[in-house]
Amino acid sequence: MADLVVIFRTQSEVEASVVRGLLEAHGVPTVTASDVPQSIFPLAINALGEVRISVHPDDADEALRIIESHRTELPNGRVVRLRDEFEALEQAVAYRFRDRGLLEHAMTHTSRANEDVSGGVFDNESLEFLGDAVLGFVIADILFREFPGFDEGQKSKTKASLVSTATLARQAERLNVGEHLLLGRGEEKTGGRRKQALLADGYEALIAAIYLDGGVEQARAFIAREFAPLIDDVREHGIAGQDYKSALQEYLQSHDQPLPEYRVAGTIGPDHNKLFQVEVVVKGEAIADATGPSKKEAEQEAARRALEKLGIEN
Repeated sequence: MADLVVIFRTQSEVEASVVRGLLEAHGVPTVTASDVPQSIFPLAINALGEVRISVHPDDADEALRIIESHRTELPNGRVVRLRDEFEALEQAVAYRFRDRGLLEHAMTHTSRANEDVSGGVFDNESLEFLGDAVLGFVIADILFREFPGFDEGQKSKTKASLVSTATLARQAERLNVGEHLLLGRGEEKTGGRRKQALLADGYEALIAAIYLDGGVEQARAFIAREFAPLIDDVREHGIAGQDYKSALQEYLQSHDQPLPEYRVAGTIGPDHNKLFQVEVVVKGEAIADATGPSKKEAEQEAARRALEKLGIEN
């Protein structure tokens, strides 16, 4: 058997997976070798090793042509990734990735990964898990330092509000994360870019990507910057976790209006990942709607949006 030819080298297993998938999708078999220590994540942490992709000598020219036709090249000539559609997101988060494959990984929903026949695309579920832990730690640390007068219950309630699906979805909307999610065809058709659960998951995965790429200080700086207005609101108004349903009810009562009603307009997704669509109704008219992973969260978000439409600060 002829010796294999190395046609691509990188320090990112994510980038290597994309290149391998691209070549094999064009009918070019590949062999991958790596110096990167294995971890629970399908990516290289801190880029400590090199990943090499090799092909049969007869396929080398074709493989190089395929890579060349898809890659994005920086002025120094180094290929950093095959696509560059995340430039706007990097600007929005005010962080420049060294391994931009991590950002692509963070934006890849499981529906997209499941549609990839090459097996070279990984979803963001592991990053979501890690990002949730990093976010929880940093928020807890901020609350401990900023609000020494809060007891354990007050800190827990405030933290729960700050890291809730509804809050993270709003944070993601501010950064236009939905526009950058890589979704499968089914999720795209059912409005996945606007689903709270997907936005919140993408936001947590983004935090993990920053942590893996730049370390805990970069992740903390991002979270502190992003949550500063919410922390200021806690400082000014007290414990976070406002009950928007109660606030809406009080507003309507003070204006001699009937109490609001909440009705489930429908559900989205499979039973294990269902989203509830809830409308808030006043005098028979739906004045706002929202989706959420539970009826309770969807009702709270619908109430918040109703208050927003009524011009009430919340």
